[in-house]
Amino acid sequence: MRIAITGASGFVGSSLTRSLVAAGHGVRCLDRVRHPGLDDLDVEWSTVDILDRDQIAPALEGVELVYHLAAVISVTGDPTGIVRRVNVDGVRNVAQAALEAGVGRFVHCSSVHAFDLEAADHVTEEKPKATNPNLPAYDLSKAAGEVELHKVIARGLDAVIVNPTGIFGPGDHSLSRINTMLLAMFTGRLPALVKGGFDWVDVRDVVAGMIAAGEEGRTGENYLLSGHHQTLRQLSEIAERVSGTPRPKVELPMWMARWVTPLANVVSRRTKDPLWFTTESLHALRFDATVSSAKAAAELGYQARSTEESLSDIHEWAIEAGLVDRKVEGRNPR
Repeated sequence: MRIAITGASGFVGSSLTRSLVAAGHGVRCLDRVRHPGLDDLDVEWSTVDILDRDQIAPALEGVELVYHLAAVISVTGDPTGIVRRVNVDGVRNVAQAALEAGVGRFVHCSSVHAFDLEAADHVTEEKPKATNPNLPAYDLSKAAGEVELHKVIARGLDAVIVNPTGIFGPGDHSLSRINTMLLAMFTGRLPALVKGGFDWVDVRDVVAGMIAAGEEGRTGENYLLSGHHQTLRQLSEIAERVSGTPRPKVELPMWMARWVTPLANVVSRRTKDPLWFTTESLHALRFDATVSSAKAAAELGYQARSTEESLSDIHEWAIEAGLVDRKVEGRNPR
């Protein structure tokens, strides 16, 4: 099958590309930059800006299935408007181009943040979407992108939506925020924890869920792809067992973290140190919702591996990539 992937150079996109190539599919990678980590694969590359409709149309010629992953992730708001343009206008542009090109199937990778995480302690596909203007800009953009997609579905596009939770995993050469935090735990560089948690899912399970959605998902439906809920403290305890590096002993209560975050943001900008927590990232940790993937399990056969397995594999990958030194004493591998 001829398949196109937007955002192929990203963490999830590069993992999806490898899986599809391994399965024997012809893959056309669409992105603004080429991912050097995929140079060993036999794939087509097209330089495409999804905000330019004229670039998208020719890139989808002869394509049977599109995975739309291109997005801008932000935990610092949307001061320039690029988050909304890419996550809303970009979805509309690619979906409309896919409809006009006669693409047979369209899988949109949205996010759990498209749901209002303040409105439910237990998130399912039936819960309300993120429409309250007081919610983070990223959350609002992901919900609005789904609205635009449904408009094109109403015009005849066969599309399905997946909503993964917080994605981590091995092979992240661009170093996402979550994996960067884990590397800091592995090396003892994370200064403190915050009292809160989230649902964390392995990128390999997300990829498997996306492929299953393309094959079995029902048109117009959402499928939450969750992993396992862990507090930051629980995550650090697993990281300690995996790496042998003592976890941070300081755990800030949420009220204190929210109070010091604006000052920490200023210090981070001046010192170039990692911005571990922002007002928007604390929003997700604060509401600490559990997420159900029961629908994906029932209809797609979706399942998620253990957090311990994921962190062990991330640690091994980080050692091989030269990001973490191997420790023998005190390490407790799975």
